[in-house]
Amino acid sequence: MIERYSRPQMASIWELENKFSYYLDVELAVVKAQVELGNFPKEAYEIIKNSAKFDIKRIDEIEKITRHDVIAFLENVNENVPKEYSPYIHKGLTSSDVIDTAFALQIKDASKIINDDLDKLIEVVKNLAFKHKNTVCLGRSHGIAAEVITLGFKFLNLLDMLTRAKDRFNYVLNDILVGQISGPVGTYSNINPEIEIKTCEILGLKPAKISTQVIARDRHASYIQAISLIGAVIENFSIEIRHLQRFEVAEVEEGFSNGQKGSSAMPHKKNPIASENLSGLARILRSNTVSAMENIALWHERDISHSSVERVIFPDSTILIDYMLNRFCGVLENLVIKEQNMLNNIDKFGGIIYSQSCLLQLTQHNMTREEAYKIVQKEAHDAFNNGGNFKENMKKHLSEDEIKECFNQEKYLKNIEVIFNRFN
Repeated sequence: MIERYSRPQMASIWELENKFSYYLDVELAVVKAQVELGNFPKEAYEIIKNSAKFDIKRIDEIEKITRHDVIAFLENVNENVPKEYSPYIHKGLTSSDVIDTAFALQIKDASKIINDDLDKLIEVVKNLAFKHKNTVCLGRSHGIAAEVITLGFKFLNLLDMLTRAKDRFNYVLNDILVGQISGPVGTYSNINPEIEIKTCEILGLKPAKISTQVIARDRHASYIQAISLIGAVIENFSIEIRHLQRFEVAEVEEGFSNGQKGSSAMPHKKNPIASENLSGLARILRSNTVSAMENIALWHERDISHSSVERVIFPDSTILIDYMLNRFCGVLENLVIKEQNMLNNIDKFGGIIYSQSCLLQLTQHNMTREEAYKIVQKEAHDAFNNGGNFKENMKKHLSEDEIKECFNQEKYLKNIEVIFNRFN
């Protein structure tokens, strides 16, 4: 089975080396802004940019003493910058100016990958929906056969959910891509607000309207929730596949590769393992939303209770949704569709799923709806309980022409085109 999986690319965004690279991007952007606004010597930016560098091992050595990762990072960078220019680095800033603005850059890059994943998946789902627009199958309510729909209709509902999930994700993404360069408690006590505007412009972010010592965490909670909702949409259809692959249904199944085995004891087994995996992983995403919500409540202008949580839930959630989107895409691309089994299930017990058509037809026979319902229910239950044939039973009550009309699949599809036209 083909499973596109881009975890290393996503994971690298959250690696320590890259975290400090994002920190340096922010520091350099601030210096550039200061130079452009005439506050620092013209040559300062180029000299600092060309000399500023860091070493993870050296940062670790310094942090053992300072017990502060940003200070350790800055000390290491300044070891490499000409002494006369080092005072220009981090001037008027507080640690969270760097941390939160760099965090926004990490989220921005992670979100590009997620959006690409969503675009690929949406395209696969749309193709499946239109390909199977007229592939008839059972619609079910409460897990029980209801009426005829099409497989394309199922995929179209998934397409609609995924499109909304993407729109929702990008709405909250727009809200979280903000930076701050506002000083110790957000009042710009030692830095001009113009520096924040210019720095964010350089970095491709928006300046936060207000920050305390941190950017308010309701933004981050919304982002994690949006990721969780993408996972919930994947889970919704993963459960659909699991149900449809059940032995007694057998309408679809996950692709099964040469040499693959489903059970150590039972050679006949083909299990929906990928869909089960996706259902389980969606639970982790949902659990992370609880932690993200709890991160909103901080002491006064800031504490760091959110920091340790975010170091776990943001890498985990973004890496996980990247994996889930790619794996789900692979499942759908390799999904085996069993159209004959779908037809067989529609015709079970002589097509009892056509009961509403028979009910409505009988109301044309000068009887009340309640009288017609009682007749149809009796004949349907007789077929179901005794392994009989509903269609044959109804011949006692309806003419051949009426039977033909009531048991006609095409009438159930008469408005499918109307629904699909909404997605062109």
